[in-house]
This record gives sequence, structure tokens and C-alpha cells, in this order.
Amino acid sequence: MNKFWLLVAILLWLVMSPVLADSADELTGKPAPVSYQLLVMLHMPLPHFRPDSSYSGRYTDDVSHSARLRIALDIAQQHKLKLVSDWPMPALGVDCYLMEAQEPAEKVVNNLAHDNRVEWVQVMGVYHTLSNAESSKAVNEVNDGLYPLQPSARFWHLSELHQRSTGHGVRVAIIDSGIDDNHPDLTGQVKIKENFIDNNPYVSEFHGTAVAGVIAAKADNGMGIVGVAPNVNLMALRACWEISEHDTQCNSFTLGKALNFAILHKAQVINMSLTGPPDRLLAMLLNAALAQGIIIVSAVDLQHADGGFPASHPGVLAISEEDFGVSPAGVLMAPGRDIPTTVPGGSWKFVNGASFACAHASGLVALLLQLKPALTSETIKQKIVLNSTSSERPGKAIDACATMTLLTGSCVCSCHNKYAAKAIH
Repeated sequence: MNKFWLLVAILLWLVMSPVLADSADELTGKPAPVSYQLLVMLHMPLPHFRPDSSYSGRYTDDVSHSARLRIALDIAQQHKLKLVSDWPMPALGVDCYLMEAQEPAEKVVNNLAHDNRVEWVQVMGVYHTLSNAESSKAVNEVNDGLYPLQPSARFWHLSELHQRSTGHGVRVAIIDSGIDDNHPDLTGQVKIKENFIDNNPYVSEFHGTAVAGVIAAKADNGMGIVGVAPNVNLMALRACWEISEHDTQCNSFTLGKALNFAILHKAQVINMSLTGPPDRLLAMLLNAALAQGIIIVSAVDLQHADGGFPASHPGVLAISEEDFGVSPAGVLMAPGRDIPTTVPGGSWKFVNGASFACAHASGLVALLLQLKPALTSETIKQKIVLNSTSSERPGKAIDACATMTLLTGSCVCSCHNKYAAKAIH
């Protein structure tokens, strides 16, 4: 072999060796090097682009983005990081860059915090949904047979609520795993569908489909269940991925992209049936959403004294399931036990968990917004009526009929609750 071909062989080996090493690790079971993910924000100078109805949150071909990308690549090289992905966050005026480090991210964050090109930097947070493992009992469905089994039918008098409101036209964003919009109870309910998980195509998944059914399953279609707000316009924003039927995960980056999208597309309600660590990026996006009058509903994690994040964030409606332990102060309760709902593949199952209590509350908010579009989170918190005097359902459970009566000033559900009766006098 002459020197030229020897040099070519060496160069090929140098290029291919990382790939070969990765393949060898997979074959031998040797652990791959641990990488730590973090999010780096760069300021997006104004004026930034205005999204139209087709805007999905991705970049257009603009010169300023190219300049910021060069800065991000320089930052990554200087701090020995790998740039993985990026996404514009016009709701906050920043670009978000996902980077990986080969040492604990906390160390890198301290160094990046002193780089004046960086708006801020944070460690990636991991989130999970709140569906209980004992859920998912299969049910046989014949000719709307599941409606009488719905707790919302019995305790919330759903058929009577629907005489006043069905959530018609209210835009509800479900930030969750993928929704099966071909399910017979969900066909036509999803108006916008977006995927925010890189290298992972949109698929129909258990948790997102179950949450969507509680909120918006079709009424009067001769099958399945009835959603709390069957005439809403759903945004199916896939920011979480399914590990198993009872293990669905998300992270700061995917959730941030979905929240940014929901804000830019003028969602009126955002359902977040998930929990995780406090997060600066997500907190700022929640504040941006609340400032625009968007009502955010989140599931409570009772393993945390404050209910977990984002339920603990000021202004968020924090929802727990009824009859399930002692909830933190300010937490509301909604049906979350033995809930029949939609699952992928055109079937239905019973589910349990705060995730589905959260979905009930989001549906109720949509009913109220159809009647009173100017309602805010604080007004709803102040006006929600609780079943505190009910011997059948004591505690902080929401009384949907009395709440609607109090907020609208007219009789709903025969004014069975004393608070509702007082509200119209």
C-alpha cells in the first residue's frame, strides 16, 4: 500500500471510529458515555417574525437566526458542548438551544452564566404524567353505554350543563403524549396537531388519548363516552412520549416548545396533566400565557407538599383527584377515579389519577369560557363552588352546577346546591 492510500485509510479510521465505538458499545453492552442536557437561551432581537395560521414554531430562513446559530456553535465549542437542537421562543423573545455536556450540567451552567452572550442557561428538567398504575381496566361499549358510568354524568350533571354550554369554539391545548384523532369518539375534535419531539414521529399514545376523551369526546354519536366539553377545538400538542402505558415522560425543551406554540396560536385553556421540577423556562412561558389571559390547568402531585410544578406556579389552577389523600392549600378536586375514557385503537378503558381530574377541570373551564369569555384564572378560583357541605362528597370537590350558576347568574341543574340558589337572588 503506498503512502497515499495509507493516509486515506487513517483518515477514514479517524472519521469512523466514533461510529464504530458506538456500535461496539451496543453490541457488547458497554455503557455509552453519560451526557448531560442543558438549555441555553440567546436573546432574539426585535422585531421578530409574526406567525401566521400555519406557523408551527419552527424557524424561517432568516439572517438573524443564522447569526445567533453561529454564536451558539461558538459557545458550544468554547465550553466543550454538543449542540443538539434549537427552537425559537418568540413568546419570550429568545432562541432556545439544547446542548449536551460530558460532565454534570451544573458545572457547565456556572461557566455559561458568566458568558455575556447568554441570556440564561438551565439544566434540563424531566416530567411525567399522573396516571395511576391500577388504571386501564378494559370495558365493553355498546350504544353509548358508558355515559351512565361517568362520574361527571352523576356528580356534575353533565347533560344539564350541556343545555347551557358545550364549550363551543373554545380553544383547548392538550400538552401531552400523542392523541388518536381517528378514534370514533375523537374524530373531528382535533383542529391542530403538532409534534415537538425530535426524531420521534407523531404517534397515537395512551395518556394523551385518554385525557382528550375526558375533555372532548363527541356527544350524541351513539357510542362511548361524552366529553365534559364536547364542542371545543382541540390542539393536540405532543411534547411527551410513552415509555409504557403507565409511564409517559416529557422534558423542559419539548414542553417549552409546546407552550410557546399554544401561546402564539391563542389557546384559551392549556391542560398540563403532568408534573416535575421547577423550571425557569417553563415558568416564564406560564407567566407569558397567564398575562394573555390563557387559563392553565395542571395536575397535582401529592408526593410534593406544594403539589409539584407546574401546579404550584402562581395563577395555575391546581387539580387533584377526589377522595385521594389530603391536598395542599388552594388545590381543587375533580373526578379522577374509575373514569371511562378513550384509548388508542378505537376502544375505551377505565383510568385513575390526577391527570384525568385535571382533564375534567379543563373541560369545565371551557364550558365557562363559552358563556363568559373574559373569565380569568383568578376569577374562576374565587367563584368555584365546592361540595364542602355534601355528606356524599365532602372536601374540596368542585360543584360544577353551582359554579356555573354562580358565574352566569342563572339557574343550572335545578339549583340543587344552596350556593347556586343564593347566586341568582
